[in-house]
Amino acid sequence: MILGDLSWGKAEETNELLGKLNGRLYLIQGNHDRFLKNKDYNASRFVWIKPYGELQDNKRKVILCHYPIMCYNGQYRLDGNGNPKVYMLYGHVHDTYDQRLIEQFQEITRSSIRENPDGEKRAIPSNMINCFCMYSDYTPLTLDEWILCDRKRRETLCVEGSM
Repeated sequence: MILGDLSWGKAEETNELLGKLNGRLYLIQGNHDRFLKNKDYNASRFVWIKPYGELQDNKRKVILCHYPIMCYNGQYRLDGNGNPKVYMLYGHVHDTYDQRLIEQFQEITRSSIRENPDGEKRAIPSNMINCFCMYSDYTPLTLDEWILCDRKRRETLCVEGSM
């Protein structure tokens, strides 16, 4: 799964890049994927190309979009043990000030308590993961690996921020 902004290159350069990638490829369109409009671009390397997608991974829903979605489909769903049943994966913001704002939003959301229809009070889940390629050292990761990578990255930010 590629969450957009695959290539700044022209169609020929992008075709060459795609030829070096292994496996089945799926593309969520990014705002810089201008090569998609070029007639010389070969889309056959992709199983599909979409602006948005939802899929299943080990009984979890995965929301895929280039842009972060703050309130995403199934956000409140948890399994019987209180673990998230839905994750929102995005790119677009890279490692910028916008990502820091999203992290602040997530902290506020996760610390907000809401009463559900059964009268139970609990924190609001926010399981958004920025799948910026530099966070994974340009290595494809599974959902479980992204969850761990995101947790470690946020812990490092908290430690660095408290120094």
